[in-house]
Amino acid sequence: MKKSIIIGLLLILNGCSANQQSQSINTKNNKREATINYQKPIKIEKSLEKKIGSMLMVGFMGTTAYPNSQICRDIHNYNLGGVILFDYNPVNHAEAKNISNPIQLAKLTKQLQNCSVDGKLLIAVDQEGGRVQRLKQKYGFYGKFPKAKDVRCMSDDKVSKLYNYMGAELSSVGINYNLAPVADLAINKRNRVIYKLGRSFGSNPNDVIRYDTIFINAMNQNGVLTALKHFPGHGSSLGDTHKGFVDVTKLWQRKELEPYRVLSRQGVIDTIMVAHVFNKRLDSKYPATLSAKTVNGLLRYQLGFDGVVITDDLQMGAITHRYGLKNTLKLAINAGDDLLLFGNQLSVKNMISTKRLVDTIKQMVLKGDIRKETIDKSNERLDRLKQKLL
Repeated sequence: MKKSIIIGLLLILNGCSANQQSQSINTKNNKREATINYQKPIKIEKSLEKKIGSMLMVGFMGTTAYPNSQICRDIHNYNLGGVILFDYNPVNHAEAKNISNPIQLAKLTKQLQNCSVDGKLLIAVDQEGGRVQRLKQKYGFYGKFPKAKDVRCMSDDKVSKLYNYMGAELSSVGINYNLAPVADLAINKRNRVIYKLGRSFGSNPNDVIRYDTIFINAMNQNGVLTALKHFPGHGSSLGDTHKGFVDVTKLWQRKELEPYRVLSRQGVIDTIMVAHVFNKRLDSKYPATLSAKTVNGLLRYQLGFDGVVITDDLQMGAITHRYGLKNTLKLAINAGDDLLLFGNQLSVKNMISTKRLVDTIKQMVLKGDIRKETIDKSNERLDRLKQKLL
C-alpha cells in the first residue's frame, strides 16, 4: 500500500507544472477500507469522573502504550476522550515523543485503542501539509504533502486524490482524527502563522470552502475525522497565540466566519477548533476559546453548529500567561467547548496530569461553578461524533 501511495502522489504533485498534461491515475489498488459511517453507539454508563475524562484530549511521552503505562491507565480509568501525538520530543530532542516510524506508530495506536473501553479513542495529529505534518519523510512516511497555498494550481480531482492519499496514510497507522483543515482566510500578508506559512487556501471564502470540503470528504472516506480551524478566524492576526496574547479586534473581518457558516449549514463539519484570539467586537473580556459569547453565542446560536468544539492547545502562551488552570477549565467548559486539548508539548514545565485535570473539574462541578448538565451535553456531542467511527 505504501509504495502505491507514493507513486500516485508523485503523479499528482507533477500536476502543478504549467505544461503538465492530465494524467490518468489508477486508484484501484488504493481502495479505502475505512469510511465514516454512523453506527449505533455502545451504551456505557459513566461516572462523573469518566464524563469529565471524555472531554479531555492529552499529549503524553512514549512510543508505546503498554497496559501498565500511565497513558493506558488514564484512558481506561477516566474514559479519556482522546490523545494527540507528536514527533518532536520537548524533553529529549534525540528521541521521538510518539512517532518514530510507520510500524511503531501503527503498534502504538493499536495499543492505545486496546486501552479504551469501546475502541473509539480519538487519536489525533496535525497533518495539514507543508510545514504542518507530523508524519514526516525522515520517519519513513510520505511526508511531502504540499501546503494549502500550493494545491490551488491543481484540478479538484487531483486535490481530492492528494488528500485521499493523505487520509489513507493516516488510517493505515491508526490515526482517526486529523486536526485540519485550516479555514482561515489569507487576508493579512504580515501574518506569520497562517499567511507566510501558506496554510490557507486563499483570501476568498468560496475558495476556502471549496478546498475545505474536498479535504474533509477525503479524510472521511478513509475513516478519519477532521477539525475545521481556527474559529472565529486567525488569518487576520499579527501575533502568534503559541507565544502570547493576540488581539485581532482592528484587523478581523466578518467574512472570516463564512466557511464556518456555509459548511455548518451543509452538514460537512465533524468538529471545529476554536482559537485563542481576542476580539473585542465579539467579547470584550475573553479570548474566543474561553468566551461563551463566541462559542455558545456566535458559533452555536447564530451559525447553528451543534457539533463538537475542540479547543486549541490550552497550554499556549495566550492562555497560560493570563489565566490559571482552574479558571481556564471553568471558562472553557462554560463557554461551550466540548473537548479540551492539553498537548503537554509546548513546555516541559507546563506538563499536566490527567488526574489533576479531572479532579479540578470535578470539584468545580460539585461546587456548582460548572453545571453537570453542561458536562452531559458535551458528552452527548462527543458520543454522537464517535458514532461516525467504525
